[in-house]
Amino acid sequence: MRAWPDPDELRGRVSEAGEVDPTLRELRDRGIDLDPPPPGQHRHGDEVSASDHAHPHVHSGPGEPPVVGIVGAGAVGTALGMALARAGWPVAAVASRDAARRERFRSLVPGARGFAEATALLDEVELVILAVPDDVIPSLAGQLRMYSGQAMVHTSGALGAEALAPAMAAGTQVGAFHPLVAFADTELAVAALHGATVAIEGDDQLVDLLARMAEAVGAQAVRLAPGTKAAYHAAAVLAAGGFIALLDAIAELGRVAGLDEAGSLSIYGRLAEQSLANARVLGIARALTGPMTRGDVGTLDRHLATMRAHAPAALALYVAAAEREVALAEGRGALAPEAAAAMRASLARAR
Repeated sequence: MRAWPDPDELRGRVSEAGEVDPTLRELRDRGIDLDPPPPGQHRHGDEVSASDHAHPHVHSGPGEPPVVGIVGAGAVGTALGMALARAGWPVAAVASRDAARRERFRSLVPGARGFAEATALLDEVELVILAVPDDVIPSLAGQLRMYSGQAMVHTSGALGAEALAPAMAAGTQVGAFHPLVAFADTELAVAALHGATVAIEGDDQLVDLLARMAEAVGAQAVRLAPGTKAAYHAAAVLAAGGFIALLDAIAELGRVAGLDEAGSLSIYGRLAEQSLANARVLGIARALTGPMTRGDVGTLDRHLATMRAHAPAALALYVAAAEREVALAEGRGALAPEAAAAMRASLARAR
């Protein structure tokens, strides 16, 4: 993760005759300290001026993963901490103002120190992961100041790496690490990381590290094009939360037909799985089936009428999906323009 020689490596460059490596001698002659003390501290009785960019207290050895600290002990932070620790990455600290969450994290990630404030964590780690709500990230970054040699990433799917700019100092790096996983349950989320996609951002050196981190937890990294993060995340929200909202609407209609939630999931879940499988093989447009591909205006009107009477809360979602279906069917040539116009008129009256 470092962009400079490891001080321990330089100190070890001594010949059999006891001569110091020329690079190390040149640095010493120029008055460059390879291991400066932390800000505000003194060494050997000497006066040392404070610096915002001193090396952190803890650093990994050559070829080893960086020492990780996680800010936020919620679902995302805890699952990442567990996954990284199980993969052999050192998770040294967690910061959370919620004492119960902090202690739960420590019980699941043995050896991690707990802190109430994120600033205290900076002295303990090399790589800081901010696993906090999106709206908190910019203000939290403004309260932190990294040491030279440290990197910080956030787990937001919507924000870019630039949200962490206030935390930067000389010799630091920032990025993003967003696992495309539903973090509803900790153990399920850890398992779901295997084969999942992780969107990463940062400069080339940090991206290489984050790709290795994704691989360590069983995921696959993808580097997004600049300026596309919000669109990427909006699609993820539709695939996760949007799909759950769709299932909820399906279950509401299932109750009208006398089905409980488990029954609806059993019956309609198989149909959803089949539709996804068809889309993977045939493509999205060709996988579309149903009344909108056939121009069955009468069927559409009956659907709309029964929803107005028995499931009005699901009506708007049905109408929005149906409008998209009509456009897909028309685009692939399965729906005549007259039928498409009639269906759009029915949908417009239902709004």
